[in-house]
Amino acid sequence: MKNTALTDTHVRLGAKMVPFAGYNMPVQYEGVNIEHETVRENLGVFDVSHMGEFFITGPTAMDLIQYVTTNDVSTMTPGRAQYNCMPNGNGGIVDDLIVYMIEENKYLLVVNASNIEKDWNWISQHNSFDAEMCDLSDEYSLLAIQGPMAVDAMQSLTSLDLAGIKYYHFEVGPFAGIENVIISATGYTGSGGFEIYCKNGEVKQIWDKVLEAGASYGIKPIGLAARDTLRLEMGFCLYGNDIDDSTSPLEAGLGWITKLNKGTFIDSERLAAQKEAGVKEKLVGFELIDRGIPRHDYPIVDREGKKIGRVTSGTMAPTVKKAIGLGYVTKEYAGVDSDIFIEVRNKRLKAKVVKPPFYKK
Repeated sequence: MKNTALTDTHVRLGAKMVPFAGYNMPVQYEGVNIEHETVRENLGVFDVSHMGEFFITGPTAMDLIQYVTTNDVSTMTPGRAQYNCMPNGNGGIVDDLIVYMIEENKYLLVVNASNIEKDWNWISQHNSFDAEMCDLSDEYSLLAIQGPMAVDAMQSLTSLDLAGIKYYHFEVGPFAGIENVIISATGYTGSGGFEIYCKNGEVKQIWDKVLEAGASYGIKPIGLAARDTLRLEMGFCLYGNDIDDSTSPLEAGLGWITKLNKGTFIDSERLAAQKEAGVKEKLVGFELIDRGIPRHDYPIVDREGKKIGRVTSGTMAPTVKKAIGLGYVTKEYAGVDSDIFIEVRNKRLKAKVVKPPFYKK
């Protein structure tokens, strides 16, 4: 099991540590609900250094990324980030990721921790473009500073204008006494904030200064459990739950990052045909009307008990105070306000399809 550069820090802070994607990670400190509300109302900091970082460089870097992803990287300019996904050649998804254009001919791909080796092998396998590839996942740390107080609390740590960094944009500059830090206005919570990329040897100083600068704003360290409830309230997909090698980007509601007019890419013809024919099932959000909590892989059925899909993510949402979930259903039941039923221990609980996000600011 791998540790992040901050594992000892989390242990000293009393975090409950669990194995996650091959890493020893903090799942919670004070409790999921407390940590969740801290991010929604004030400010929290997550150690998400288990994520993978690939640098793709050279004059053909863009060509390689264009070929292995669905979104159109050619529209990017330096300082932009882009949500993207990699199709697997069979209509499914290798991974979802964020692409950063650092400068001309230099990109950073941030991939899910559980998929680092798989993603690296997949991109390498298709690198007939001879782009330069470098896996620096073991050298980089990543902190997510999330919450509505992020700009005010963190401004004292940098000379850059944090309020001026637009959503899905980033700057490279000084932060917490460290030079050349990537400060990205991205995150997985829906409550604003930044993601900070730095070297492993720099992250402890940044972590300490972030907690110090945020103290008067109510900052707290936050674990992965609250990260999951926060992202689910926004309807954000989690790889391995809501999307995987068997789900199509179009079925998963990721048509907005599937640019079929950008030219040839892996599965472009297959996805174009699927769009033309229409998908057979769709990922939808739902709220339970009856009491209960939906969980991963619970069956979704119709009024007569016929199976029409499955739950991919579910929780009792701390902010919206409802049992919510994501799941795939046949297209006949994918419309907003459709009645569906979740099978929970031989009980059939009524739910209705709603359009995410569940949490609205």
